[in-house]
Amino acid sequence: MGYKKIKEMLSPEELKSRIPMTDELFAIKSKRDEELKDVFTGKSDRFVVIIGPCSADNENAVMDYMHRLANVYDKVKDRLLIVPRIYTNKPRTTGEGYKGMFHQPDPEKEPDMLEGVMAIRHLHIRSIKETGFTAADEMLYPENWQYLDDLLSYVAIGARSVENQQHRLTVSGMDVPVGMKNPTGGDLTVMMNSVIAAHAKHTFLYGGWEVTTDGNPLAHTILRGAVDKHGQNISNYHYEDLMHVQQMYEHLELENPACIVDANHANSAKHWEQQPRIVKEVLHSRRFNPDLRSLVKGVMIESYIEDGNQPVGGGCYGKSITDPCLGWEKTEKLLYEIADLI
Repeated sequence: MGYKKIKEMLSPEELKSRIPMTDELFAIKSKRDEELKDVFTGKSDRFVVIIGPCSADNENAVMDYMHRLANVYDKVKDRLLIVPRIYTNKPRTTGEGYKGMFHQPDPEKEPDMLEGVMAIRHLHIRSIKETGFTAADEMLYPENWQYLDDLLSYVAIGARSVENQQHRLTVSGMDVPVGMKNPTGGDLTVMMNSVIAAHAKHTFLYGGWEVTTDGNPLAHTILRGAVDKHGQNISNYHYEDLMHVQQMYEHLELENPACIVDANHANSAKHWEQQPRIVKEVLHSRRFNPDLRSLVKGVMIESYIEDGNQPVGGGCYGKSITDPCLGWEKTEKLLYEIADLI
């Protein structure tokens, strides 16, 4: 029983001193942060596309994907604001097997979280340096934010974390847009309560300190579909669902009402090939109703180099080892279509 200590972790300050940001990279991030904030505050009408692998499982393949994405972005950045997914804390739903780069920088080797936290910081910095992209990551563990708070431009709180008080309070101290997903059971009130909590000021324990926060006015909702008591998927990206979220926001009068639609997960029933169709329906709803055009700021898409997924050690370069993803050929086509349809 109990916990066996393995090795002491680096503090966030020690990690940042070992793998530092430069002034040039800070300037890139500051510009990206402002561009993204302008979308969520309504100053910009660019459409946000948060896109990339389900899990950032291999540095070389992820960077190959980032360079491809950067080439497309050069052609659509007047209309789209692309935020790559570099998700480094991605576990299986059951918690078994591969748990993401933070745990296992090499998916085929034993967990090594000290090596993992260095690997994810190195990967995020490499992305900024080589492509100009600051990325999105999922905050599976609230304490991890301290290791990446100078790198990320967007954070997602997952469906299984959104009810957790420590996640909500931690978000209240962040200075970037944070998306709160609806829980797996689908109750949108839970999602909204998380947004309310994240907007508020709080005092709580964090990183060994009593801290206080000013609230995060950029916290917003993410619709990712749900699962009913029989295990059946329930989508929530349709026009009526978006209007319901719009009406919930009106009653709450929160600052910067915003919604992102996740085109995969329960919205697609993990049928990754359905993501382009779902995205196009969301874009149609925005065009039909000016209120939804203002509310729905973007979409989230799981995409990698190759279609589908494979087991750990499957050997196919650029193919997901977690949830199945849209391959690059289809991804590139979809990005140009989004730019034309918004």
